Amino acid sequence: MRRLASWVKERDRVLVMGALNVTPDSFYDGGRYLTPTDAIERALQMGKEGADIIDVGGASSRPGVKPLSSIEELKRVMPVIEGVRNRSDVLLSVDTTRASVAKEAIACGASIVNDISALRFDPEMAGIIAEGGVFVVLMHMLGKPETMQDNPVYADPVEEIKSFLAERIEAALDSGVPRERIIIDPGIGFGKRLEHNLTILRGLSSFTDLDVPILIGLSRKSFLGEILNLPVGERLEGTIAANAVAVINGADIIRVHDVKEGRRTADVARRLRNDEP
Repeated sequence: MRRLASWVKERDRVLVMGALNVTPDSFYDGGRYLTPTDAIERALQMGKEGADIIDVGGASSRPGVKPLSSIEELKRVMPVIEGVRNRSDVLLSVDTTRASVAKEAIACGASIVNDISALRFDPEMAGIIAEGGVFVVLMHMLGKPETMQDNPVYADPVEEIKSFLAERIEAALDSGVPRERIIIDPGIGFGKRLEHNLTILRGLSSFTDLDVPILIGLSRKSFLGEILNLPVGERLEGTIAANAVAVINGADIIRVHDVKEGRRTADVARRLRNDEP
């Protein structure tokens, strides 16, 4: 936790968050790490490849997905978080919208709650985060995963998403979460069409006005498939290109499936940024 707090002050490097989905239905790695043993080994491997954070998720958020029970979500994520914490000091994040899951994960050593609802889905979430003294990722999404791609419309994607995130930051602050523990994510692919995603990436530097770290999740997403006309398994190069642009435009954390490539992309792109230390 201290390492993360120190980084927030300095921000002299881009952090890499390794995505670890312990689900049967996530769009890229669903079904690969269903057993705790496989998931823990994957987390340890990502740490060796340069991940600063491992983001463990037990409920898929792909478009159209049906909600999962909290009991099943806990069964999926807790053995992994406990196992990784017992074998590594890598920073742990739990990808959840449920306060009950966040509370258990924090008790087992998670330092970040990655909430795609930005504290909107569970009224107890903000209090759990404030009480736990952990970091939170506030992400923008239209509606819910099961409906978010049903005709998303924006007049000005950057300004509308920026306004939403500013409001969610204030909500977190009002609930006792200090600003230095807030991270924002514009939510690429979550209720956005191709052109919305591209507009957000081009205008990412505008989000620095909110004065909190920016996380971006681009890894192998469908908008890259639309550009390249390629399936998810062949989108690595597109991911690298998009992540480089994101870092140059101000991203502080990139969330990736391919950690080794993400780490190298982040290190080079950070040196090309105007505020390179």
